[in-house]
Order: sequence, then structure tokens, then C-alpha cells
Amino acid sequence: MKIAVIQASTQADKNKVLTEIVKKVASPLGHEIVNFGVFEDEANYSYTEIALLISILLSSKSVDFIITGCSSGQGMALACNTLPGVLYGFVQNPQDAFLFGRINDGNAISFLLGLGYGWLGKLNLEYSLEKLFAGEFGIGYPA
Repeated sequence: MKIAVIQASTQADKNKVLTEIVKKVASPLGHEIVNFGVFEDEANYSYTEIALLISILLSSKSVDFIITGCSSGQGMALACNTLPGVLYGFVQNPQDAFLFGRINDGNAISFLLGLGYGWLGKLNLEYSLEKLFAGEFGIGYPA
């Protein structure tokens, strides 16, 4: 699977951390990771601009899955779920990630990268991504 990382400008400082964690979890499983930013030195992009990019990336089949986020995670989720070709989930913890993959079989998830991020933020991202990619998507739950 080709996985893209892209997040809102409000959390541009988290891009490097988010990309490193995605690579740590998904690369050993054979997934290709592409970082689309937003990088700290870029202009500010609104949620709707990033959501449009996400829809284009998925609809064009340039990528298979998107990992993103914003301060609360909600803004990106709302913006993306209004666009064609995007089945988006808001993920707060490993349980959300696991169930989203098994039940919803979507193609994009949003993390909260500001609100409640705290000292455990990196571990929550890592554990959530481990559970997301722990098995086959769309098989339902329970099996």
C-alpha cells in the first residue's frame, strides 16, 4: 500500500514526528510512505485546501491511504468527508484505529495533533498505527 502523510498547517511542526512514526510502523510491513508535508517553512494552508489535496491524491490513485491530522483532528475529518473518494475516520486511540480498519475499511484517518497530544502523544500515534495496520481492512469485527 502507498501511504501518504499530510497534515494541516496548524500542526506543521508535527510533520517530521508523524512521518517518522508512520515509517517505523508501516515500512516493515512493506508499505511505501510519501510525505507531502505541510512543512514548517511552507505557506499556511486551510483545512479545505488540504482536504482537496487528499481527495485528489486518493481519487487519482496516486496513494492508497492518507494519514493526517490537525489541532483537534475534527476539522480535517469534517473537511475530508465532504469530498468524493474519501472515507475518513477520526482516530483518538488504538481502539479507534483497529475498529476503523476492520469495520469502516476507509482510506484516510485524522489524528488530534494538538488537543490532548501531551507527553504520551508520540506513543499514542505509534500504538494507534500499529493497531490500524495489524490486520486486513474491511473484514468486520468480530471476525
